[in-house]
Amino acid sequence: MKNGKRISNKMTMRQMPKGEGPYERCMEKGAEALSDSELLAVIIRTGSRSETSLELAQKILRLGGKEGLFGLLDQSFEEFTKINGIGRVKAAQLMCIFELSRRIWRSGGRLQEKPFQDPSQIADYYMQSLRHLDQEHIYAMFFDTKQHFIKDVLLSKGTVNASVISPRELFVEALKARAVRFALIHNHPSGDPEPSREDELLTRRMKEAGIVLGICLVDHIIIGNASYMSFKERGML
Repeated sequence: MKNGKRISNKMTMRQMPKGEGPYERCMEKGAEALSDSELLAVIIRTGSRSETSLELAQKILRLGGKEGLFGLLDQSFEEFTKINGIGRVKAAQLMCIFELSRRIWRSGGRLQEKPFQDPSQIADYYMQSLRHLDQEHIYAMFFDTKQHFIKDVLLSKGTVNASVISPRELFVEALKARAVRFALIHNHPSGDPEPSREDELLTRRMKEAGIVLGICLVDHIIIGNASYMSFKERGML
């Protein structure tokens, strides 16, 4: 103790020798020169009373398990706050940066020139954002005549039920987007992508409604844990 203040034996990033801190390395060599833990340390800015920001960042990375950074994308606010040294503000910062990462990941699909003609392309587009959610989310993905991406909309959150999800909502959005084709995508929180009877009923209902309006259902993809099932590939459309 000195003058009533606690003195920490741990260095802050400012106290690191010149040239060794993540900020300086980033400015001198570029962000690509930083390790995953150094990038996280820059984002959270400060450590705790007993740990530097770099040590705290390493603890955050361990939360992702074998998947590392990808594993962090699926962590909740509560999981982050369980880490000693991560309060509500730091947890909110982490949630925001990982949500931004998901949006950047998905925006790549909007920018790509190649059409979404293979089920694996659609599955890859949604995999990281849907695979670990604890509720079912169903999206409609809209395409032009060459199956280039136009937009997507969230149709339902909580359950995939053919009697609850309205074709009207889907096709109003399709007509607004001037789409001529669409795909359905949803996740199974269990991690098993095998379709249920409700999944099959929903697919049939949306396909039939699309035929009437001249908007073709090209696939229904179910996202599991690092796996997917395609109605098109199974010959179930």
